[in-house]
Amino acid sequence: MAIGFVAGELLLLCAVTCALYDSKVPSQQSSRLPQVPIDVECKARSLYISVDMPPSGIEPRFEAVDATGVHPITESYGAQCGYTYSPNPLLGRVDLRASYFSCHTDNQNDEVFTFLFGVIIMDERGQELSFNVSKTCSVPPFSQREITCEQNYMEVSLSIGPHCPKGGFSMAGSSAPEAWQVMLQQEGRQSEVMSTEAAAALGYFITVTPGRLVFRTAFGQPYASVKMVSGVAVESIQATVFFRQNWILVMMDLVAACSLDEGSFQDYSLHWRTPAVMTPLVVGPSELRSESIGMGVDGELLDDQSSIGRGYSVAVHDETVVSSIPFAAEGGIRKSFVIDGMYNEVYAVQLTYQQMFVDQRGMKTKYSVVRQMASPLIPRPPFSINQTVPEERFFTVYLGNIPFDVELVSMELNGVEVSLLTAMQMGYSITRIPESQDNNTFAYILRVPFEDQLVLKQYITEVLVEYTLDIKWTLNILPQMDAYYHFSSVTALVHDISADPYFLRAPPLFESMCADNGIRFMKDPQEYDYLWDFAIGHYPLTEQLASERGYIMTNDSTTFILDVPLFTIGYVYENITLQQFYGTFELLTRNARTLEVAQPSSKSCLFRTTELLVCSADGVMTVVSDITKAVPNANPARTTLLDPSCRPQETDETRVLFSFGLNTCGTRFQIDQQYVTYENEIIFHEVYSTDSKPVITRDAAYRVTLRCIYPVRGIESLFVDRQFRAETPGIGQMKNPVMVPSQKFKSMQLQKQTVVTTSRAVAATKPAEYVRGGQGKFPVKKLV
Repeated sequence: MAIGFVAGELLLLCAVTCALYDSKVPSQQSSRLPQVPIDVECKARSLYISVDMPPSGIEPRFEAVDATGVHPITESYGAQCGYTYSPNPLLGRVDLRASYFSCHTDNQNDEVFTFLFGVIIMDERGQELSFNVSKTCSVPPFSQREITCEQNYMEVSLSIGPHCPKGGFSMAGSSAPEAWQVMLQQEGRQSEVMSTEAAAALGYFITVTPGRLVFRTAFGQPYASVKMVSGVAVESIQATVFFRQNWILVMMDLVAACSLDEGSFQDYSLHWRTPAVMTPLVVGPSELRSESIGMGVDGELLDDQSSIGRGYSVAVHDETVVSSIPFAAEGGIRKSFVIDGMYNEVYAVQLTYQQMFVDQRGMKTKYSVVRQMASPLIPRPPFSINQTVPEERFFTVYLGNIPFDVELVSMELNGVEVSLLTAMQMGYSITRIPESQDNNTFAYILRVPFEDQLVLKQYITEVLVEYTLDIKWTLNILPQMDAYYHFSSVTALVHDISADPYFLRAPPLFESMCADNGIRFMKDPQEYDYLWDFAIGHYPLTEQLASERGYIMTNDSTTFILDVPLFTIGYVYENITLQQFYGTFELLTRNARTLEVAQPSSKSCLFRTTELLVCSADGVMTVVSDITKAVPNANPARTTLLDPSCRPQETDETRVLFSFGLNTCGTRFQIDQQYVTYENEIIFHEVYSTDSKPVITRDAAYRVTLRCIYPVRGIESLFVDRQFRAETPGIGQMKNPVMVPSQKFKSMQLQKQTVVTTSRAVAATKPAEYVRGGQGKFPVKKLV
């Protein structure tokens, strides 16, 4: 933002002060604050009033009071007079910010400002309670030019009083206020000359204080222009004010501009952008350069050390200044609550940004911005992992992703409510452990013995016992004690060796461990190993199966080792995010005589997410793809699937995460005699800038093709009841991004391509035309 002058020196501006300034009589104001939750503070460039939301839930109202009477502060009147009314019911408060040059404010030589407001609060009985709030602020000297960008208006003030010679100018003649003229200018539109009253009717207000000229306007007024400056949308307005003083014509060009960036939330940080230097808005040949940049919150700037300590940052990228505040950092407000039975949290902050510009003549311009920003609602669903080892004869259940302000208060075990105290008295073990390095999330580990009275026991065969424990976890958010729940169901199969003399030996115990690229199972040889058979699902573990699936098996007289590389057949993937996911692999020990499962050996490991494609047995495709490998400047946040309403669940600087049902998001499919293949695409949306505003187009030049392939015989029930069920997870294929113009895109032909796969894929023969999936239904096609 900038303000400039042509046709006249500062000496002539003194006539403005003499012509318009009318001394005010200080109003009698009470300095006593009411005994209600109202905070009043004098900040660097405005007065801050914060009122807690009353129990009635009705937002408080404000009135400005001066010697002329009471003036209700409405939305339009606030923008006109320099007030910003900012309710935030989610955070339980209402803020009012008042410019030091606002209407009805007693101004003593631009150094001491006195405010008097009425605050009207409605109690729970529907009665209005009125309180007077008064405050006197002594502020340091203003810069030569002060530019303020508020939420609802922009304001420019210029120091003119100190340059007036003794005696000044006469108030007689054409310098009277009614003789002032204003010319509003806009590129591509004919300028219009009008009186100051007519300009005020259009939303442009010009006032004079003891030593400053003040210009204020709301956003979106006529004659305002919106342009892109260094990649940021900027609203600007240009006006020329002039009058004749004797034989001298005094003209003043006023140019104001504000960044329209509303902020964004990426990588768990709030970001706000503004041009580093708004040089296109400078009037005349003078040049602006940035002298200093600072940021803070709630109207106060922070020094560099304090900003770094809180994690704040200000960086200049491609002539754009980006201010960043991490989620839950000090200075903002974080709130958590339950919505639809789910824990959610939100973080809001009132960014204060200040930049000092200087032109080639040494005149300084202070550019101040107040921007209210908030993150979207962020859910934090808990998850549970069955860590039970049957040989220990204890259920071990891990409950993770518990935020720091949540505590476990009780559990319901197979329908019986048990408090934590009662659980410990019954011999259960409940342990709370940190889950993240910054201690923002925790986990609970519950251990319940198989023989407990609340555990269900059922004989599957004469020698095989199934133990079952259904858990309903009750979690409370502190301090408001909002409750939400999570359900877990765990089972364990155990052989009762006392019922069958044949099983005098326990099944062999596997030792399992996590590696960077998979899971390893090991066991020592035992005398009775011939009694047991090992299997992966329904398939016996043989050398041929290991070779076909890519397992590495070593079996000699000293040890048995099975290395299972990540993404080979048999893994189950859970809790997939851009940072990590859990991979679980289960090795079954079976009775060699009956082939009944004697003992499952399951291992869950946490792996780092790079790129993956998972096709689940219940018909969900989950993909993580680095889209910048082929399109370095692609914006992950601007990608979708074939259905443009299907957007990424998570993004970072290079990658996207999508998770969607195979019958949603515009998924296409084809069927032949052996396989059903489902296909969707990640589409790169491009942004084209015009003179007026950016335009987003789906006519993308690059697409990533995603496929899930299932055997036909495993999902025949799909065409009977239209519910997706597969015997095994599907085989995934992800083609690297290729240039495929949308108008030339044809139905997919399954052939050899360079792909990223979760396992070895078999190409379908006799490909059929793809059919785009509907919302919850598949078109029925007869199988041959």
